[in-house]
Amino acid sequence: MMGYLQRVKAGETLVILEGDEPVAEIKPVAPKETHLRPYALCTGEFRVPEDFDAPLPDEIIEQFER
Repeated sequence: MMGYLQRVKAGETLVILEGDEPVAEIKPVAPKETHLRPYALCTGEFRVPEDFDAPLPDEIIEQFER
Protein backbone atom coordinates (compact mmCIF):
# COMPACT_ATOMS: atom_id res chain seq x y z
CA MET A 1 0.00 0.00 0.00
CA MET A 2 2.79 2.44 0.86
CA GLY A 3 4.14 2.16 -2.70
CA TYR A 4 0.89 3.58 -4.03
CA LEU A 5 1.03 6.50 -1.65
CA GLN A 6 4.57 7.32 -2.77
CA ARG A 7 3.42 7.29 -6.39
CA VAL A 8 0.59 9.72 -5.60
CA LYS A 9 2.97 11.97 -3.66
CA ALA A 10 5.20 11.99 -6.74
CA GLY A 11 2.29 13.41 -8.77
CA GLU A 12 0.71 10.31 -10.26
CA THR A 13 -3.08 9.82 -10.36
CA LEU A 14 -4.28 6.29 -9.65
CA VAL A 15 -7.59 5.06 -11.08
CA ILE A 16 -9.55 2.44 -9.10
CA LEU A 17 -11.47 -0.01 -11.26
CA GLU A 18 -14.42 -2.26 -10.53
CA GLY A 19 -14.19 -4.85 -13.24
CA ASP A 20 -13.48 -2.76 -16.33
CA GLU A 21 -15.21 0.36 -15.01
CA PRO A 22 -13.31 3.23 -13.37
CA VAL A 23 -15.01 4.16 -10.08
CA ALA A 24 -12.56 6.49 -8.33
CA GLU A 25 -9.33 8.42 -8.63
CA ILE A 26 -6.65 8.96 -6.05
CA LYS A 27 -4.61 12.01 -6.93
CA PRO A 28 -2.32 14.49 -5.20
CA VAL A 29 -3.87 17.45 -3.44
CA ALA A 30 -3.15 20.72 -5.24
CA PRO A 31 -0.55 22.76 -3.36
CA LYS A 32 -1.72 25.83 -1.48
CA GLU A 33 -0.90 29.08 -3.17
CA THR A 34 1.63 30.95 -1.09
CA HIS A 35 1.87 34.23 -2.98
CA LEU A 36 0.36 37.31 -1.39
CA ARG A 37 -2.20 39.48 -3.10
CA PRO A 38 -0.77 42.72 -4.45
CA TYR A 39 -1.26 45.72 -2.17
CA ALA A 40 -3.69 48.52 -3.15
CA LEU A 41 -5.45 46.78 -6.04
CA CYS A 42 -8.38 49.25 -5.91
CA THR A 43 -6.41 52.45 -5.46
CA GLY A 44 -8.39 55.35 -6.88
CA GLU A 45 -11.54 53.31 -7.60
CA PHE A 46 -13.55 54.60 -4.65
CA ARG A 47 -13.34 57.19 -1.88
CA VAL A 48 -14.24 56.63 1.75
CA PRO A 49 -16.46 59.53 2.87
CA GLU A 50 -15.35 61.60 5.85
CA ASP A 51 -18.41 60.53 7.87
CA PHE A 52 -18.14 56.78 7.21
CA ASP A 53 -18.02 56.03 10.94
CA ALA A 54 -20.74 58.49 11.97
CA PRO A 55 -23.75 57.05 13.85
CA LEU A 56 -26.52 55.69 11.67
CA PRO A 57 -29.78 57.63 11.41
CA ASP A 58 -32.50 56.50 13.82
CA GLU A 59 -34.75 55.14 11.03
CA ILE A 60 -32.00 52.73 9.93
CA ILE A 61 -31.25 51.61 13.50
CA GLU A 62 -34.98 50.92 13.97
CA GLN A 63 -34.96 48.57 10.98
CA PHE A 64 -32.24 46.48 12.66
CA GLU A 65 -34.18 46.35 15.92
CA ARG A 66 -37.39 44.89 14.40
